[in-house]
Parts: sequence; structure tokens; C-alpha cells
Amino acid sequence: MCMSNLVSVPIKRIDPWMHDVELPHTGVFHPAGFPLRLATNSRDVMEAAHESWHYWEREYDVDPLSFRVVVEPEGELAGPPVFRIYEHLVQVVSDRHNFANADLSTLMAAIHVSAKTAADHSWLRWFFVESMAYMLLVQRYLVAIHAGCVARHGKGLLLCGKSGAGKSTLSFACARAGWTYVADDCTWLLAHSRDRIAIGRPHQIRFRDDAARHFPELAGAVAQTRPNGKLSIEVLMDYFPQIATAQRCEIGGVVFVDRSSGVQARLERVEPSAAVEALLTDLPTYGDEVNAVHERTIGALMAVPCWRMHYRTLDEALELLSGISKE
Repeated sequence: MCMSNLVSVPIKRIDPWMHDVELPHTGVFHPAGFPLRLATNSRDVMEAAHESWHYWEREYDVDPLSFRVVVEPEGELAGPPVFRIYEHLVQVVSDRHNFANADLSTLMAAIHVSAKTAADHSWLRWFFVESMAYMLLVQRYLVAIHAGCVARHGKGLLLCGKSGAGKSTLSFACARAGWTYVADDCTWLLAHSRDRIAIGRPHQIRFRDDAARHFPELAGAVAQTRPNGKLSIEVLMDYFPQIATAQRCEIGGVVFVDRSSGVQARLERVEPSAAVEALLTDLPTYGDEVNAVHERTIGALMAVPCWRMHYRTLDEALELLSGISKE
């Protein structure tokens, strides 16, 4: 008897690995202008991705990122996960119901979260959807710099400094004073490019909870504890139609901000090589190959002037930065 006659219908196997789970919701998003294909079984995931990236359109014709996000009913809200990378493999683990894996060589990510995590869009975006997307982008297409960015007369200034240095506050103060707002805390450069083009996320800005003492228009804004544990105010720039924004600009200079009481407001020239070294030191390592791309890309900033700015008040900082923009 022919064996093919014994099997008249497809055999339904068990699926303990959730390989065949149906993912009826699909879409394409464009974080920073790069394509990302998303498939999921949850409307919450689609809504969270839309919140993160609906401002962006496709600008780069490159291989897309691919996300598979499975939401299960079991489990609690994810806690802060642990991130680990070895070679081309990424692990992000919060608990048995909230974790993710990614392959940096194929730009693919598999994310599993609880329904409670999916329902909290800020948690889902911060720990899994956005963080994984940007993690993959900086492996091939972007270099992330811990800096704000504002532009004037067509040239951008990177505002660099450690957390708490006042980058977001200073970026917004510049925007209120007529500068173009590009980014508050993270600015990207195009990997492999020598054009020194800054790419930001100008659609929102985050402040510390005391921002209203600098900006009265923020009075009444509610501070919330973010997934990273910091109390902050997140504001959409749509609320300030008088402020000019841009998703990119050419970098014309680098400024390391140093805000402290009791100092004389002043600018000091910084050797571009020292500035590049400081920016690279602030980056995590991704392995020799990716690190080399980042070093070459950031090395292009050696062609622009660099300063360290000491200041006490925002008015002092604005005056100093205005002087730079006229050079």
C-alpha cells in the first residue's frame, strides 16, 4: 500500500515552542526612516509601535528589520530587563513571560511579553519595541551619540554631557529662543557616512520633574516615573507649534555642557581628537566590527570645531551658544 494514501489530511502537530502561533496583525513602520516589518497577535503592540514611529516615513532603501511579537495572557508587568550581547546574538530578559532575542546579522527579533506588559504601552515601547529597534539599527545603519541637537542658520550643534547635565533643558531653551529643535538626549549619525548628518527624534522631549521652574508653560504637566525609574515629564512637541523642529541637520560643532554654580560662564576650545575620544568612550561596545564602523563615523566630527561650555544659567548658555552660531 502506498504510504501517501494513509495521510489524507495534514497532521496537526503540538506546538510547545509557539512556532506556529497566528500573528494576524502586521504592519511596516519606519524608525528614523528605516523599514521595520512587524507581525503580532496583539492590537496593543501595533498601537504602541504607531505611537513610537507614526511620525516617520521611509527614507532609506535598505534591508528591513523584522519583528515577531507574541503576547500571552499569563504573566505580570515586566520589570527592568537585563540586556546581553555576544557576537550576533542579543538577549533581553525580564522574567519567564517577558523576554526577547535578536539576531544582529539578520536584523530579526522575537519578542514575548505578557498581556499586562503589552497593555502598558510606555513599558512595552521602552523595554522591548523601541529599545530592540534602536539596538538593531546601531548594528548596521546608525551610530547613537548621547547628545542633544539644535540647529541655527542651517548648522547643528551637538550638546553633549552625562545624564543630568541639562541637555534636554538646554535644547528646549534654545528652541524657545528661535533655534530648530532636533533631539534632546540621543542623536544619531548615519553609519559609514562622512557627511556629519545628525538625525534626531524631534517629536517629543523629556524633562526632569522640576522643568516648570525654567519653563512656565510646563506648569501643570504631570511627572511620571518612567520605566527606567526616573521621574520625568514627557511632552509632545506638537504642543508647541511656534517651535521649529527638524528630523535632521548638518553638524557644525560639538559642545560639551558643564552646568554648575560658582563658575564663570565661558567657552573653552576642545581639541577635536579629544572630543571624538570622549564621545566614543561614552558608547557601549558591540564587538570589533561594529565598533570600527562607529569609530570611523564619529571620527568625521574631527572636521568641526569643539568647545566645553561652563555656565550657571540658561541665559548665559544661550548667549554663549549664540556667539558660536555666528562664527
